Amino acid sequence: MPHSAEAQAGASRPRARDIGLVTGILPAGTRNSITDVDGVMVGHVTRNSGDSIHTGVTAIVPHDGDLFRERVPAAIHVGNGFGKLAGFTQVRELGELETPILLTCTLCVWRAADAMAQWMLAKPGMQNVLSINPVVGETNDGQLNDIRARAITEDDVKRALDSASATNIDEGSVGAGAGTIAFGWKGGIGTSSRKLPASLGGYTVGVLVQSNFGGVLSMNGAPVGRELGKYSYQNELGDSVPAAGDRADGSIMIVVATDAPLESRNLERLAARAIVGVGRTGGNLSNGSGDYVIAFSTARSARRSSTNRVHQVETLSNDAMSSLFLAVAEATEESIYNSLLRATAVKGDRRNAEALPIEPLVKILERYNALHWDRKVPPARKR
Repeated sequence: MPHSAEAQAGASRPRARDIGLVTGILPAGTRNSITDVDGVMVGHVTRNSGDSIHTGVTAIVPHDGDLFRERVPAAIHVGNGFGKLAGFTQVRELGELETPILLTCTLCVWRAADAMAQWMLAKPGMQNVLSINPVVGETNDGQLNDIRARAITEDDVKRALDSASATNIDEGSVGAGAGTIAFGWKGGIGTSSRKLPASLGGYTVGVLVQSNFGGVLSMNGAPVGRELGKYSYQNELGDSVPAAGDRADGSIMIVVATDAPLESRNLERLAARAIVGVGRTGGNLSNGSGDYVIAFSTARSARRSSTNRVHQVETLSNDAMSSLFLAVAEATEESIYNSLLRATAVKGDRRNAEALPIEPLVKILERYNALHWDRKVPPARKR
């Protein structure tokens, strides 16, 4: 995967666990990334030009096979529907994905969808295909990016898809997160995962977010936004006047992957619980917020061949879902933290977005006893 200057700068900033900010009780996967779910790959292309262009494309590829013919069960949950999610109705109707997932900026959705359709149709064996359903999500990066320029190109989309990898997943001000803002600070791409113990199935849940929303930032219960003096509705509450645009409005795209064998109905239930993680960070899904969760299962036993008339698939029972619900809430919360911590400051034509300051943040977290919670969780009993 190509590394931009923004990715290299973000790599110098810590992830949540690097500062002792450990969320929840379940262990993370090996990479603490959506790519801990076997087969999942992520690619970014970042577009930066002067102060005017800060945008990009992020591609999430469910597996490295023929996705059009070996489809994965999928579902989409709408937290608040102020957004432009291409491909939504077919996923809801059929309960499956036949393309990768792209994230980009609001006015680039249709360009990205067209480019991915071209990319898919050019693949071997696709000569007679007459329909394709690109799934493309977005958040509005118009505060930092000249969004009307619609800077994303067909080549950008193809490079994001072709460069998708399971390793070295960049976070922060990269890809679709290049121009986003969250809680008044620079937002961006973040990812995390959770691994269930063998007694609960041993499944992995991975999450990737594109954070671009408002609220009052909380980290492990510590009132970070209030302590740092940056939160929504400051002016209306008589406090310091916020920078333009620091209202609660904004958006978040959340992509959830799991290797648990789930069909679309329980994937929709899993997707809905990702919103719990957003709430834990202080987001409140405002009127102008586009909050969407796309969830899919990579389990081979749950995949659907487009050439078979009858599918014999494996699926977990409803009673087995609760631990997965916990996993997705925790991974979503930590993904949002990582998107903020790894993001670097960005200067735009309309405003600037500062990076979340690390040293003051750590002092606040220490004062509220919000660090190193993993040391307080007793080890699992041996059986």
